[in-house]
Amino acid sequence: MNISEQLFQALSKQCQPKELDWLKDKSSKDANSLSLSFVMVPRFIEKQELEKSVLDDTAKILPDWNWDGWTLDRLARVYLLSLCQERGLDQEAYIKKINLLFDTAEMNEAVALYSAMPILAYPEAWMNRATDAVRSNVGLIFDAIAFGNPYPKNHFSELAWNQLVLKCIFNDKPIHQIEGLEARNNEALIATLVDFAHERWAANRRVPSQVWRLLVPYLTVAMLSDIEKLIQSDKESDRIAASLVLDQSHLAEAKALAEKYKNQLPAVPAESWGALEKPEPIYQPA
Repeated sequence: MNISEQLFQALSKQCQPKELDWLKDKSSKDANSLSLSFVMVPRFIEKQELEKSVLDDTAKILPDWNWDGWTLDRLARVYLLSLCQERGLDQEAYIKKINLLFDTAEMNEAVALYSAMPILAYPEAWMNRATDAVRSNVGLIFDAIAFGNPYPKNHFSELAWNQLVLKCIFNDKPIHQIEGLEARNNEALIATLVDFAHERWAANRRVPSQVWRLLVPYLTVAMLSDIEKLIQSDKESDRIAASLVLDQSHLAEAKALAEKYKNQLPAVPAESWGALEKPEPIYQPA
């Protein structure tokens, strides 16, 4: 079963019969008609949150593709996009067709296009679009490329990846929803993050506690003073972050620091970093 068939199967779990009939009819059309149908989706498919039975299908279709927060009409649009590459278009014609959709898209159409990037043909052709989305000040556009989307993990350069993660941190967005957060973690990102934390502390501000998870594989002796500052924070979430970093680090000096502050450190939560996966505005005073 190919991806378009799997997407239709997922849609069939939630769509009403008349909605499925419309999708079946449009699925037999040529690429030009599919593009028009992509625009027409809201007239025929309800805008409702995807049900759990549909969300459960994501892992079966593509690893690390997550539809949390999607609506039925967005999934229908992604389905129609998946059909375009089955219409025998050559590379030039296909890229031209998708780019035209990007160029003329209104907000919800653009969100669907970015959400579909993991299954668009010729992935390198969409790199500029994807990195532009990271720079976007439009929250829905940024979220569509940043969260539940394996395209950045699979195709971004280290520089582009770091810009995505750092923008999430700067804007108090949930980094744990970034696919590939641990796999693409790197020393350059950690250096920038530590510098950012120092700037925030100097301004009597703080960073969301869960971002310290990124330090674990790259923790150095020089960074232990930052962890010590977390231990002495009056924020419980910072002290929990310090406990987790010291517990998960293999650095001998980290174990020694944990021993030194064993009476001040909170217990390591059973859910690990999940305990800190919640909104925590960085503009709160330190």
